Amino acid sequence: MSTPSGHEAPHLPAEEQASSAAAWDGDTGTLRVESRRALVALVKGPFLTAERQAQNWRALMADTDAIRSRLADMYLDLVIDAERGVAFIRNAQTQDDDAPQVVRTRSMTLMDTALLLHLRRELVSAQAGQRVIIGRDEVFEQLSGYREATSTDAALFAKRIKSSWDTMVSLGILQRTPATQAEGRFEISPVLRLVFGPDEITALREVYTQMLTGRQGDVSDPDETLQAQFDGEADDVEDQS
Repeated sequence: MSTPSGHEAPHLPAEEQASSAAAWDGDTGTLRVESRRALVALVKGPFLTAERQAQNWRALMADTDAIRSRLADMYLDLVIDAERGVAFIRNAQTQDDDAPQVVRTRSMTLMDTALLLHLRRELVSAQAGQRVIIGRDEVFEQLSGYREATSTDAALFAKRIKSSWDTMVSLGILQRTPATQAEGRFEISPVLRLVFGPDEITALREVYTQMLTGRQGDVSDPDETLQAQFDGEADDVEDQS
C-alpha cells in the first residue's frame, strides 16, 4: 500500500490491523476493538477491575480520554482509582435538572445498609493494599445484634440477612475467590470505598442509628430504603488475559 506522495505506508501488525478494522458493514466507530469492549464492560457494570478484567483494564488505561468522551456523550462520568485498580461509571452531575439518568438506582433495604456499613468498616480498617476476606457466618453473627432493636423473629431475621448478603454478591461488592469459595468466604471489593462517598456514608450511618434505637421497627421495611447507584450484576467469569 502506498501513500498519495508515493512513500510506502508503515506496515501494521496483523493484530493491530484487526483492532482498528470495522466490526460490521457501516461501522463508523473509531475506538479500537479492545477499547470498545472496555467501554461496554463499564456500561454493563457494576464496575471494572484490573485484577479480574485485565484485558479491559489495559484498554481503558490506553484509551482513557476517548472512552471518557464516549461516556460523557451519554451523561456518564467515569471514575478511576488507578492505585486500587477499580473503575466504574455514574450519572454525571450536570447543571441541567432534566438530564437523563442513565445508571439506574437500586433500592437498598435497611438490612442492606447495615451490611454495607459493616463491610465498609472492615475494608477501611484493613492495611493499605490488604485484601479483606470475610465469611458469611461471621457476618451473620455480627448483624444478629440488630434483632434486639426489632420485633422480627430469629428465622425471618436470618432470612433477611441472607437476602442482603446475596444482594452484595450479585452487585460484586462481595466477590468469590477461587481459594476461598468452597469455604463460603468472599473478598470485599475495594470499589466499596469509592461508590459510597461522605454523603452516602452519612445517610447509611443515620439509618444505622435509627435501627439501633428501634425507631424503624422492622429493619427490612420496604418503605425505608436508600437509593444506591448500581447497575447490572457481577459476572462470575473473570478475564484473566
